[in-house]
Amino acid sequence: MNKVLLTLRVNGVEHTVAAPENAILLDVLREILGLTGTKRGCDMGTCGCCTVNVDGEARLSCLTLAKTVQGKDLLTIEGLTPKDGSMHPIQEAFCTLGGSQCGFCTPGFIMTTNALLATTPDPTRDEIREAISGNMCRCTGYIKILDAIESVTKETRLARLPPEHRELEAER
Repeated sequence: MNKVLLTLRVNGVEHTVAAPENAILLDVLREILGLTGTKRGCDMGTCGCCTVNVDGEARLSCLTLAKTVQGKDLLTIEGLTPKDGSMHPIQEAFCTLGGSQCGFCTPGFIMTTNALLATTPDPTRDEIREAISGNMCRCTGYIKILDAIESVTKETRLARLPPEHRELEAER
C-alpha cells in the first residue's frame, strides 16, 4: 500500500503524517493522530457520528479522503474544548439538558451544531432539525437534543445584546 505525506491543520496545530494514499479522514484522526473523540459509526455517512468541521462546515469524516482537506482548518470535538479545560457552551448545554444518553453520537451532534451556529447564530427549531437530520441517536427521542441546541442559541443571542437589553430578552 502506497503511503503519502499529508499535512493537516487539526485543532489549530499542523501535523505531517504518513498515511495510505486513499486514507479516509476518520482513520487519520483516530488511528494516526489519536483523536478518538470523532466516532466511527456506520462507515456509510448515514449516522453523523464522525462529523468534524472543515473550514467551519460540518463534514462526515468517514466519507472524506484525508488528502482532500490539506490546507483546510479541521476542528474535532477535542479542539472545541476551551484551553482552560472548561466545557464549550454547546457541550455544557448537552450535559445540563440531557442532550445525550450513552454519549456515542454526541460529538457528531455537537460538531454539527457548532457548524450550524457559525452560519446561523439564531436558528429556528425547524432549522435545527434540518441541520441535525444527518445525525442519528439510538438512545433519545431528539427532544432534549433540540432543547440543548435551542438553549445555546438563546445564550449566544443574549450575549450579543447590550447589557441593558439582556434582562428583558431573558424574561421572554
